[in-house]
Amino acid sequence: MTRPVAWETFTAILFDLDGVITPTAVVHMRAWEEMFNAYLQEKTPGAPAYTDQDYFAYVDGKPRYDGVRDFLASRDIRLPEGTPEDAPELETVCGLGNRKNNAFNLVLERDGVEAYPGSVQLLDHLATLDVRLGVVSSSVNAPTVLKAAGLLDRFETVVSGAVADEQGLPGKPAPDTFVYAGKVLGATPGEAVVLEDAVSGVRAGRAGEFALVVGVDRGAGHDTLTAAGADLVVSDLAELVPDGHRPDGHSPEPPARGAQQ
Repeated sequence: MTRPVAWETFTAILFDLDGVITPTAVVHMRAWEEMFNAYLQEKTPGAPAYTDQDYFAYVDGKPRYDGVRDFLASRDIRLPEGTPEDAPELETVCGLGNRKNNAFNLVLERDGVEAYPGSVQLLDHLATLDVRLGVVSSSVNAPTVLKAAGLLDRFETVVSGAVADEQGLPGKPAPDTFVYAGKVLGATPGEAVVLEDAVSGVRAGRAGEFALVVGVDRGAGHDTLTAAGADLVVSDLAELVPDGHRPDGHSPEPPARGAQQ
């Protein structure tokens, strides 16, 4: 099923990365799961395990240390903040965040990453139009992931977690990183589109009053993304490529809701 969007009427298209362009959200989810469950068993043996529901509720789409802090708070665990330079072994918010980041980098180096085919189809179509493209990701690893996927040169700007820190921008669900990316690309929110799979990212797009907020349902749920402020929800970005512009000329079969591709 094709979802018609008049892409040529916008100045800038702003993509989240993990779960929208590349399936690195799955790598992040497993890295978080392993890190948190190991920590919980060390801290409070027998405690309920960290689950995918915890990921979507407390971690998904947020800056790394915010995700650590919010999940721990849900378990009534409060740690010293520490600093971004903390060693992964330290029992601080930043230490645990760095512990997770190490696990993610090991998996990425070992297995690599490929973009979702439907996302590449949409990027191919947008390359034929007079629109400007950017990535807005809470991950400091965003440029590395894009390079590994062979897509870094598709985007004029990449506003990663590192850029947000440098610019003093609050992370999602605040809209500031999207607004900043649009400004770099010469677009106001009213001239730009946000594509997000995370509830926090959709909320950021809505809070920033962007012209169109597209939710990509990779597991968060259609109704959840709609409630968060998505104008349109799809299961794959190929649904947003006009008929006749796909390699096979056909509309894609939508995957089962919540399925990872």
